[in-house]
Amino acid sequence: MFGRNREAPSAQETVDSASRIPEAPRSQGKGAPTPKRSVQEAARKRPLVPNDRRAAREQSRSTARDDRARTRQALDTDDERYLPLRDKGPQRRYVRQFVDARTNLGEFLMIAALVFVVLSFFQSLAVQSAVLTSFWVLILAVLLDIVLMRRKLKKRLTEKFGAPNQGDLWYATTRALQIRRLRLPKPQVRRGQYPS
Repeated sequence: MFGRNREAPSAQETVDSASRIPEAPRSQGKGAPTPKRSVQEAARKRPLVPNDRRAAREQSRSTARDDRARTRQALDTDDERYLPLRDKGPQRRYVRQFVDARTNLGEFLMIAALVFVVLSFFQSLAVQSAVLTSFWVLILAVLLDIVLMRRKLKKRLTEKFGAPNQGDLWYATTRALQIRRLRLPKPQVRRGQYPS
């Protein structure tokens, strides 16, 4: 009594059915027969162990040797394509140039430690106490230098790249503690030549 008449089509349905475009007939199948399982397995098969193990080992060693030589060359020339993953990227390049441009107290820490070890062999109590005191003063100065460097670098990285990536500041710290000649990748800027 109160329901719709289900048998009579509504005016909207008649307009929709009249405006429909006939669909193109769909093609059946995928155009090629499915290959047999034995054919698929044969195509995927390859030996786990090569036939000539000695030749395969030599080939593997020569490939590894070439990769190491390419990486070593990239560490000397700062070629971005072959650098190790920890050194890749524009932010890491900026960090390297920033650290290499400044004179860091940390790079003299190892040399000073060797001098302090040699001086500590003297039996004089005054010499030993002076060596120990000066060593602790140097360590505190290095820590202060690193804190100031990290602040300045973080500010510059934020201005240039938005925010430093995770590990960029630690990367700068470890690089600042290395002797300049022994750093890898090799320094590409002179002291005072800060990146823009």
